[in-house]
Amino acid sequence: MGMKNLGMTLIGFLCLSSGMVSLAQEPVQSLNELLRGINGSLRLSVKEFDGTDLISEHPFSKELLRTKTGNWSMQFKASSVSKHPEVMDVSTSFRLNSGIAKSSAVSVSFDFSKWNPENYVLVPASVYNGNRYRAIGNSYSPQYPKDMYYNPSVPLTISNNPRLSIESNKASFVELTTGNVATPALCFFSKTEQKGFIVLTEQMTRLGSSGLTITENAAKDSCSFSISAPAVRKMATGFGDFHISGDKAPDWNPGDEITLNFKLYVFNAASIPDLLKKFMQVRKALSGLNHPRNIIPMSKLFEAATNICRGNFVDVPAGSFYRPENNKTFQLGWVSGMMNTYPMLALNDKKERERVIAELDFVVNKLQGKSGYFYGGITAGGEIIPEKMSPDFKPIQAMVRKNADALLWLIKHMQLLKAQGYGKSVKPEWENAAKKLAAAFANTWNKDGEFGQYVVPEMGEIAVFNSTAGAIVPAGLAMASDYFRNKEWMKVAQDAAKFYYQRDVEKQGLTGGHCGDISQDADSESAFGFLESLMALYYYTGKKEWLNRAEVQAALGATWTFSYDPVFPPNSEIGKLKSNMAGAIWASIQNKHAAPGICTASGDYIFKLFRATGNPLYADLIRDIQHAHAEAVNMPGHLTTNNLIGSSMERIQLSDAEGKESIGNFINTRNSWTETNGVLMALEIPGIYLNMNHKKLYVFDHVKAQVLSVDKSGITVQLKNETEYDANVSIMAETEKQAIKPLSYTAFLRWPKVKVRTGETIKIKVNPAKGITML
Repeated sequence: MGMKNLGMTLIGFLCLSSGMVSLAQEPVQSLNELLRGINGSLRLSVKEFDGTDLISEHPFSKELLRTKTGNWSMQFKASSVSKHPEVMDVSTSFRLNSGIAKSSAVSVSFDFSKWNPENYVLVPASVYNGNRYRAIGNSYSPQYPKDMYYNPSVPLTISNNPRLSIESNKASFVELTTGNVATPALCFFSKTEQKGFIVLTEQMTRLGSSGLTITENAAKDSCSFSISAPAVRKMATGFGDFHISGDKAPDWNPGDEITLNFKLYVFNAASIPDLLKKFMQVRKALSGLNHPRNIIPMSKLFEAATNICRGNFVDVPAGSFYRPENNKTFQLGWVSGMMNTYPMLALNDKKERERVIAELDFVVNKLQGKSGYFYGGITAGGEIIPEKMSPDFKPIQAMVRKNADALLWLIKHMQLLKAQGYGKSVKPEWENAAKKLAAAFANTWNKDGEFGQYVVPEMGEIAVFNSTAGAIVPAGLAMASDYFRNKEWMKVAQDAAKFYYQRDVEKQGLTGGHCGDISQDADSESAFGFLESLMALYYYTGKKEWLNRAEVQAALGATWTFSYDPVFPPNSEIGKLKSNMAGAIWASIQNKHAAPGICTASGDYIFKLFRATGNPLYADLIRDIQHAHAEAVNMPGHLTTNNLIGSSMERIQLSDAEGKESIGNFINTRNSWTETNGVLMALEIPGIYLNMNHKKLYVFDHVKAQVLSVDKSGITVQLKNETEYDANVSIMAETEKQAIKPLSYTAFLRWPKVKVRTGETIKIKVNPAKGITML
């Protein structure tokens, strides 16, 4: 965590041996000067508690502080970063010199006057736009009140999460720990000041996870962002509720010392997207580069996961399909239904192709309503499963998200069959179903100007409005427009994408309502799902405006993704495996845990964004996501689920939302959707990407690779496989000119593969015109 590339260093210190005191005025003043642009100032203090009740706070006015229980000293260092006046490295050490300080914590606070409640407040994976929305219930996935149904004016409504108040004359107090967030950071954007603020800190000290607190007064004209060691919360947040935290401030003895390290940014920003893009750039600036481990080659993961799926095909009274989860109830989209079929089709295996065809028949024949929308699920016995129902409204509802998935994946299947040479297998019934669904979305857009969160498949009406549940719809409509040569659908796709981008991303800095088990909470699934749509529009139109929006959306997705390798309890399951979990993705502000991969997609659109822009941050993001996923896969000697080889599950838990004992422990079950996104990553992301003009490669697979030499015949690359499994590495090599053209959805069919046995080092010659030659 050392300070790098420092310019002028400003240090305030206490010389204990001589009794001389040097006031830390210069560094504090320099930091306050930086904060002044956003009406901020620094406060350093010692806090005393009775249990979790704060009974006193003692601010430092200089390096020495005397309380009733002891004498403290503080050492403050602030270093400006060369050529970057908007950023400072900060280190603050607190030491008890004498006395016994019972139940005490230390804190660094950033106090803001002239605060505006319209400021956009971000705590990655936990608070978006301050979570300043109507909240309902006191439980996981609360029931919607009656006023949320058939109401176009319904306000965005979230579960009972930590939040800043929407009520007038009501103060706010948000208590979190660094275990609640994807990056230990507190951020805000001020439209009035045209400034952004980001403070990065570390996960923990020797006292455990640090606390992240936001305090806003009742008048909403002042606010404080505080970081404490350790966290001492009165209440801990759960899945849509709160419980007694069980936190305890420690007793301090003479000589006890704690250091809090920060990286502080105050920068010009004209919009919420400016803050998001800045965060994307700096999120690893304090923690440094993480260290993904090469443990399972993508080809081995693909083999193991497809073997599981092979064994999950069932014939039940309702029809024939691959079980999406651990029972015989079929769920369309969202968590694998008609998604896990795609890699099975990519196997190019006759038996599995016939099974996939049978499932597509089943979905089209059993789940599509009269309006064109699909129902969200069906039991093995053939009974349609209603979603988010209210006793006051009888028509069966379905998730908009699932219908978006259905359109996207149905067309992807038909595209893949044609690309494989099996175009005759594409049935008119499938195409008609896709047409009806695309038309239903277009009709809804033309009538209501949005897609809503829940629809009624029988009549085609929106049952619940608002949210970004339609995040993937523009992608599906763009694909349908191209497939069926329908220009109207492309217009709807573009208009809808602009609407969601402006309303949700630009104005609110969040997307949400995409999961079936939350309210309209901000979530990662809609963030990445909307990126799918933006990259689809770039693919089909070639317009850079979609690429520009995609860069902002990728930054929003990055706020949900672990930017560093968290420390888990050493005796926890993750701790014992020493897993590096940078890249795990948090679910939603309600479901306070991370998971392996994107629900449910490969994230190939992130790779496509990297290819289109050349920005390695996007390559790092998808590489991290893939490697964190691999850490959660159950393999011999690396047991996670204690289930099938190649299985995985949806919990990478750093928070105590489910109790302190859950931190670092997997759930001993399997989730098909995590297996599906893993196998999709292995399929749709190349193992190695090589830019021939720049002679640079980027490795996504679990092998090591380096360019050895370059000549007229091509580029010589060395590959080394240090994993326990043989690897079959796909390689995508292209020139700068070829990279200008957006990547197609079935490009993976053309990537050559190179076998590298376990423990083996090989050399290959790469030439896009001549292919790959073994040396």
